Amino acid sequence: MMNNNGSKKVVLRFPQEVADRPIVCELALRFGLRFNILRASISPHREGIMVMELIGSRDKQEEGLEFLREKGVFVEPLSQDIRMAEERCYHCGTCVGLCPTGALSMERPSFLVRYDPAKCIACELCVLACPTHAMEALL
Repeated sequence: MMNNNGSKKVVLRFPQEVADRPIVCELALRFGLRFNILRASISPHREGIMVMELIGSRDKQEEGLEFLREKGVFVEPLSQDIRMAEERCYHCGTCVGLCPTGALSMERPSFLVRYDPAKCIACELCVLACPTHAMEALL
């Protein structure tokens, strides 16, 4: 039997009417999905946003995402990637201190900036901070 497990990164937007409900816990319990919250800003009675990686079978992921939509959550794929244009990087390190996941690091003793796309959550903090525009968001 073929294993169809995988992960999918999504952006969830919670309208203020549902922001204080335990919808993500229900998602895990009902559909047997694991999740990794990559970034979140949610407050009761306010609109919220969450970037999440869903881990489990693709069928259960789709069922879970449909469940979220039915609950009033707006679901968007996290479709952009971040790329480092090394020819433009001066290795100043500005991006390293801002990266919340450690996708950007400074190699010692050379002090060269290194980028690990597998750790990147596409938050774009590095894109905004890079003075030479070496960090790019690709759609």
